[in-house]
Amino acid sequence: MSYSVGQVAAFAGVTVRTLHHYDEIGLLVPGGRSHAGHRRYDDADLDRLQQILFYRELGFPLEEVAALLDDPDADPRAHLRRQHELLTARIEKLTKMAAAVEHAMEARTMGIDLTPEERFEVFGDKDPERYAEEAEARWGGTEAYAESQRRAARYTKDDWKRIQAEVDAWSERYAALMAAGELPDGEAAMDLAEEHRRHIGTWYYECPYEMHRCLGEMYVADERFKAFYDTMRPGLAEHLREAILANAARHTS
Repeated sequence: MSYSVGQVAAFAGVTVRTLHHYDEIGLLVPGGRSHAGHRRYDDADLDRLQQILFYRELGFPLEEVAALLDDPDADPRAHLRRQHELLTARIEKLTKMAAAVEHAMEARTMGIDLTPEERFEVFGDKDPERYAEEAEARWGGTEAYAESQRRAARYTKDDWKRIQAEVDAWSERYAALMAAGELPDGEAAMDLAEEHRRHIGTWYYECPYEMHRCLGEMYVADERFKAFYDTMRPGLAEHLREAILANAARHTS
């Protein structure tokens, strides 16, 4: 099976001009030619192109990419292992940088006065206030939002750490409950739903059952909130929504 330069460009998301350049400098010379003299790429060429693009994404100059790929002692699997290690390290670094930016934004939103040292300290990534912009857009004119802002403005760094610790402990117990096969309308799940409601009432704003029902629906309907809960355990957002509804029903029926 062979492919034209246009097909390969489409597969790889590069331009035909880029492939021509790689051919001209000897980095990726296609394995064949058509009767008309046009470039034809085989599967081995596609494998090499994939390696080239991996290294280019990692910032390697073309000369170094060529030296790495043309090393007669190099094992193709070794290239993949090396690229995996480099990509993993980059992902970790970028994740930390994104977290640092996010935490700085959270601190400003919450009105926390951080010391220079504290600005570089990680709060954790499961704080509900990370959704402050969405919350303001949805409920900026409500009393619940105003109350949440009033309370948040008074909290210290230790308060936020305590809030985060409570969220982490709750999420671990809820994930364990799901792993054990507990149903959303079971006593255990409804009790954790009630704890979830009280956590909101303790730290943010009064959350009556009708409001809690609305929140439960939003946790599933809004992809960002769904992702927040599903990172605790896949399917947790929908399970929690059902537990919230069952818990509200048992307290209001």
